[in-house]
Amino acid sequence: QVQLVESGGGLVQAGGSLRLSCAVSGSIRINVMGWYRQAPGKQRDLVATVISGGNTNYADSVKGRFTISRDISKNTVYLQMNSLKPEDTAVYYCYIKRWVPSMDYWGLGTQVTVSS
Repeated sequence: QVQLVESGGGLVQAGGSLRLSCAVSGSIRINVMGWYRQAPGKQRDLVATVISGGNTNYADSVKGRFTISRDISKNTVYLQMNSLKPEDTAVYYCYIKRWVPSMDYWGLGTQVTVSS
């Protein structure tokens, strides 16, 4: 059974940094790994993804500040978050996707709070 275990969330002041980790257990082919976030009263939005082959995509709001990376051998995806802003406060969800057969997997979420 596939499980996603997130870690690294917490409280940080504006301008600080955090690194989120998501370790995926289970033997499946993973085509996309990434992070979404959902702030109170707002929709869940894509933050960053890395696709098989290494291509990355970022939300405009985090470009230049966040970096997504992966360790294939450990089946782990990371999100390095620098220059954090209060607007980054949200629950961050690890996300993986396989294309064939089509399936999405979500972590339980980890809280990131950025104080002003």
